[in-house]
Amino acid sequence: MTHQAVSRAQAATQSRQPAISARAFWTLTLATLLVLTQAIQAMARPESFADLADRFSPAVVNITTATTVAGRDEGSPIVPEGSPFEDFFREFQDRNRGERAPRRSSALGSGFVISEDGFIVTNNHVIEGADEITIEFFNGDELDAELVGTDEKTDIALLKVETDEPLPFVNFGDSDLARVGDWVVAMGNPLGQGFSVSAGIVSARNRALSGTYDDYIQTDAAINRGNSGGPLFNLDGEVIGVNTAILSPNGGSIGIGFSMASNVVKGVVDQLQQYGETRRGWLGVRIQDVTEDMADAMGLASASGALVSDVPEGPAMDAGMEAGDVITSFDGVEVEDTRGLVRQVGNTQVGKTVRVTVMRDGETQTLRVTLGRREEAEAEAVPAAQPGESTPMEKDLMGMSLSSVTPELAEQLDIDPDADGLIVRDVDEMSEAYEKGLRAGDLITEAGQQKLETIADLETRVEEAREAGRKSILLLIRRQGEPRFVALPIAEE
Repeated sequence: MTHQAVSRAQAATQSRQPAISARAFWTLTLATLLVLTQAIQAMARPESFADLADRFSPAVVNITTATTVAGRDEGSPIVPEGSPFEDFFREFQDRNRGERAPRRSSALGSGFVISEDGFIVTNNHVIEGADEITIEFFNGDELDAELVGTDEKTDIALLKVETDEPLPFVNFGDSDLARVGDWVVAMGNPLGQGFSVSAGIVSARNRALSGTYDDYIQTDAAINRGNSGGPLFNLDGEVIGVNTAILSPNGGSIGIGFSMASNVVKGVVDQLQQYGETRRGWLGVRIQDVTEDMADAMGLASASGALVSDVPEGPAMDAGMEAGDVITSFDGVEVEDTRGLVRQVGNTQVGKTVRVTVMRDGETQTLRVTLGRREEAEAEAVPAAQPGESTPMEKDLMGMSLSSVTPELAEQLDIDPDADGLIVRDVDEMSEAYEKGLRAGDLITEAGQQKLETIADLETRVEEAREAGRKSILLLIRRQGEPRFVALPIAEE
């Protein structure tokens, strides 16, 4: 090999060395980053919840209640009168009269201390009807508790114990910050076995069970009977929920538990502390969700907001709100559906004047409503219908047999004989009307958000909707005085 060839080979070798070194450097860097990422992910998973349990368990309490249960009425038969066993059971009753005296019943639950001066949060169903409430603390001490106030709608109760020493307590966190997948820890007194800790994750948010103000956090942390009223902690030791219910076919935990969100509980507790009762805002309307066919029937851009089905005497009526309005904004917050509106109104201060934006006849209007108090309004009667005149007439329309209000029908259906509207005498079970829930005896009071007096009025409203290019027409139905809107499709001619 010539000297020039050797020089070129050496130069080529030297030029490859920096390239090889660069690849090795980046390979090492990527490997290091991968190891660090795995280490960070491992650190995100807690190795133990022991420190959290040690720190906050002293604020978690067991609750024992005692209730006097009345004995069975001696005069009430336990078999039907005239039964061949009547004499036998009467003799049995006579022999056991001494067992019919009132007796004491006890129940167990959980709770947690929220202030050093002794305020304790639990579930209403834990202490409901109790004559005596005893609080057992983590260190074994026991104190009698007094009931400060309850809220059946959120199943929350506030208790108070008197003590000379400051008590360990926990703070509420912001439940809106809890994300699906976050770690949570439940503490309480499951199955009466004493203090216990279970861990899991947030399985779902904003669950509704049956209440108007429901906002539950679903978790797979084990919750059993006796855990009711106990706290659900995040990893910062903040209470983000109150353990309230489980979904189970056998009464035990199957990994589906529900905790009332702390942002709901905080507002209730504040009012119970201040007033001994809740004071929720009241708008004074009956509402329902807007469906896609309703939105089409009313010419709305989307199926959102809350459709007003009735406006009894109250704040909304005073402000000029009308049945058929669609509430799109309340106090500056967009309204998505009825559930959100009810919660927002309830959380608004009684007596506050708020701006409410509604869609009416395709135009936006803003009303100023001064809220009343729901608790005071709930017991008041609401008129079912407005008086008017009608001319008897019958006809089949949209799968229904319709009639004007007659004295005979009004008496049969317990309807005001002077009520405006059309009575549904029968519904074809194969029709859209039947599928949408209309039944014989319903009273149709509006069509296309205009009042009805005769069948001719309904035919006119249908024709107007058809000419406007709409596929459905909105009907206001009353059943036993309760109003709701239904959108029925219009058959093409």
